[in-house]
Amino acid sequence: MRRLCMLLFAQFCLSAIVKAEIKLPALIADNMVLEQRSTVTLWGWADAGEKVMITCSWNRQPVSVTADRQGSWKVSVKTIAAGGPYTITFKGQNQLSVQNVLLGEVWFCSGQSNMEFPLAKGAGWRTGVFNYEQEVVKVTDPLLRLFTVKQEVAGAPVQDVSGTWQACTPQSAAGFSAVAYYFGRDIRKATGFPVGLIHSSWGGTPAESWVRKEVLSADKDLSPILDRYESAIKKYPNDIKQYETALEQWKQDSAGHKKPVKPVDPLKNSKSPTKLYNAMIHPLIPFSIKGVIWYQGESNADRAYQYRKLFPALIKSWRKEWGSDFPFYFVQIAPQYKQNPEIREAQLFTCQKVPKTGMAVITDAGDSLNIHPRNKEIVGQRLALWALAKDYGKQVAYSGPLYQSMKREGNKVKIYFSFASDGLETGKEGLTRFAIAGNDQQFVPAEARIEGNTVVVWNDGVKTPVAVRFGWANFPHPGLYNKAGLPASPFRTDNWPGATLNKK
Repeated sequence: MRRLCMLLFAQFCLSAIVKAEIKLPALIADNMVLEQRSTVTLWGWADAGEKVMITCSWNRQPVSVTADRQGSWKVSVKTIAAGGPYTITFKGQNQLSVQNVLLGEVWFCSGQSNMEFPLAKGAGWRTGVFNYEQEVVKVTDPLLRLFTVKQEVAGAPVQDVSGTWQACTPQSAAGFSAVAYYFGRDIRKATGFPVGLIHSSWGGTPAESWVRKEVLSADKDLSPILDRYESAIKKYPNDIKQYETALEQWKQDSAGHKKPVKPVDPLKNSKSPTKLYNAMIHPLIPFSIKGVIWYQGESNADRAYQYRKLFPALIKSWRKEWGSDFPFYFVQIAPQYKQNPEIREAQLFTCQKVPKTGMAVITDAGDSLNIHPRNKEIVGQRLALWALAKDYGKQVAYSGPLYQSMKREGNKVKIYFSFASDGLETGKEGLTRFAIAGNDQQFVPAEARIEGNTVVVWNDGVKTPVAVRFGWANFPHPGLYNKAGLPASPFRTDNWPGATLNKK
């Protein structure tokens, strides 16, 4: 009997070995794009100690790797110039072939609802871009590949995501990020390279949802985010009890009463800190990327001063974890009646202080009543200008005027800008969005005129001006452009305390 048991156990072990299979993450699949002229990472899972042989058809030089004790393996592979399609073969106890692989440029596209906003009309706020019916039918491009990460929440970093690579067609692009699509389209047109877009976003989410816990806990100005989260966890059971009581009361007498809203479990809430990093960023990090485009900030507007630290911390941490000092281009929040000027200022500071970042200003493409403006083409185009100029050597203007310095001249103030060397222009309304103040910190509307690549600002009632503001409103009109037609970012020359200073 004992011998029989041993034989059965041996057969079971042999069967397990025979049935062992190499597994690949969702990103390493048919139709993917890998960074050209680079060293890219391929990874997956197998039995502990299993040898995996990888052969790429662009060089046919096999490389091998052995799975570690946890069954994970990772290997670096060199790629050649843009082209394809190619095949990658993975061979261990079983064999997998990844087909129709292109070498080109890979960009990661993330943020909240304005990045999630699709090309075509969808449910609810997803109204689609202007003329989406005409836009969608002309998107077909087999060398533009799209990957959307399924929205998931996780309490700890996970190994993989759900999603598939698809060639860009009307069917695949309709529900894809409109901003990401237009960005990728313009990179494709200007370079001729295949482009892969990895889209990972979630509407209504703050920046802290997209960073790892250690980034928040290590900074005294960011750790209150975690304190608030821990308090919400402790408070949640009581919140549920109160909700259930209110719901029963509503069922008995709903006339004239609004149905109570069930509180969201902080452990499952996409708005909770680190949850989306764990589920939708961490599993992607081994995949080599050219850079990042980002459209987020609305959900941090009420804590804009904190965002001055939080946003750069996110960029720094992503670069550290990817092991790459990649470019990071982002969108300054569009004018809208709920979006305070301090969040745009925090984004401007990031652009000016964090290396290899760029900001697409869209003050001329907002909607005062809609936090989701439909003109996403101009957003993607302006993000692409940064990449084309900085990463692809194209001679294109890529930024509107950005405040640089001020100089007082009597009762007037002269404002100097970067990205204005060819001169400045006004919009149809003229220079109407300037304000000026003296030491009393009371701002009044100002006169302004363009002098070459500067703007002179004054108000005859302010004899000794000390500060100037431009577009300092929830819904500013631009009024100031450079010769390339790119709008100036709103700014202020003072650092007087604002409404969000003490909000953590």
